[in-house]
Amino acid sequence: MNPASILVVDDEAPFVRSLVYALKKEGLKPTGVNSCAAALEVLRGTEIDLALVDLRMPEVDGMETLARLKALAPDLPVIMISAHGDTRAAVQAVKAGAVDYLTKPFELDDLIHCIHQALDRRRMHKEIEYHRSRQLSTASLIGASPAMAALREAVERVAGSGTSRILIHGESGTGKALVARAIHAGSRRADQPFVEVNCAALPEQLIEAELFGAEKGAYTGAHQKRTGLVAVAEGGTLFLDEIGEVPLALQAKLLHFLEDGTYRPVGAATVHAGNVRVVAATNRDLAALVREGQFREDLYYRLNVISVAVPALRERAGDALVLAEHFAARYAHQEACAPITLTPETVALLQAHLWPGNVRELKNLIERLTILYPGEVISPAVLPQELRGAAVPPQPGTATGAGAAPVMPATIDHHMDQAERQMLLAALSRSSGHKGRAAETLGISRHALKRRLQRLGL
Repeated sequence: MNPASILVVDDEAPFVRSLVYALKKEGLKPTGVNSCAAALEVLRGTEIDLALVDLRMPEVDGMETLARLKALAPDLPVIMISAHGDTRAAVQAVKAGAVDYLTKPFELDDLIHCIHQALDRRRMHKEIEYHRSRQLSTASLIGASPAMAALREAVERVAGSGTSRILIHGESGTGKALVARAIHAGSRRADQPFVEVNCAALPEQLIEAELFGAEKGAYTGAHQKRTGLVAVAEGGTLFLDEIGEVPLALQAKLLHFLEDGTYRPVGAATVHAGNVRVVAATNRDLAALVREGQFREDLYYRLNVISVAVPALRERAGDALVLAEHFAARYAHQEACAPITLTPETVALLQAHLWPGNVRELKNLIERLTILYPGEVISPAVLPQELRGAAVPPQPGTATGAGAAPVMPATIDHHMDQAERQMLLAALSRSSGHKGRAAETLGISRHALKRRLQRLGL
């Protein structure tokens, strides 16, 4: 461990020389100066761990020196040194930000003890802040499975990096927005805005104006100047959810912004610059969309600089029960009731279910059960039919009966398509076949609904 750097500030040169010599003998790394100006010069060019400042100095006294040192390095511990009779001023200095004070003449042992106490407090504060930042960035990523441990590790690495273009991919309902927020919370941009944009929910003709802004009169209905979400997110993170739904016409402009950070609001004559970290998310196979001509290849590669995969709930062994308990506590607090509890049979069904809707499906289930059966014990009888019929899927090569052939489990893509098909058909049924109302129910644009229907052959 490197010796702590101590800055000694006192106008009495003999005192400074003797103190520097004594501190060196104690294994510290002291630097002595005789004025506030010299102290500030040292602080600007050297990393200092602690400063010793005399209260009575000509030109700039100790109180003003303390203020200027703290302005330059707010977390620098400062110990004030006062002459006999200056105790009241020393106490005032502590109130102004000094960590302690000593009265001349003092024993060297007392000074060394005071220094080590202040350095230990500073070290502890830094460790607490470090662990607090780690907890903040991954606190929402709940789960004890190896898949979630790997995800939290990836989020911490990506969040702390300098990359400004990140792609999150995973099935619908896995929590990609939570991952995006965790990346933002663990980054150096954490105290700046986090702006979320659902690209599938915006009307196709308004996405550009929503992202980049628009001048008054730039299009029909633009009665006033619109500030784009890129400008709102300045200095922070812009989260583009459902990036695969961005129309081809806008993809070129989005690529230009990702390349050099500049954009032009709709109807504007000047180019603007934006400093944002762009995090995009999708539940679709962008590489397949590129092959089908629905997504620009250059935009795909620009977004896919750093990729984070969010595991499906069925890939997170044991996490369904952990999440169920978490949501039960959350919704119990929200509904001001006791949390629901699960029978062993119910637990077995939850663990056996494939969760095609992932965490979102589980969360909605627990919320519904909490509202309908507050504080009660949940038996299989009150579970939805799709859960009551849940069973552990047969493994490849396992016979299901006498002479039965091996049964291969359905693919992930098959389950995703089936779940999406059911959701689309249910929305169309509720809206009597009206696509616009069905799209609103699903929280996507009519254009996105049309493309999903075409892809599924509906």
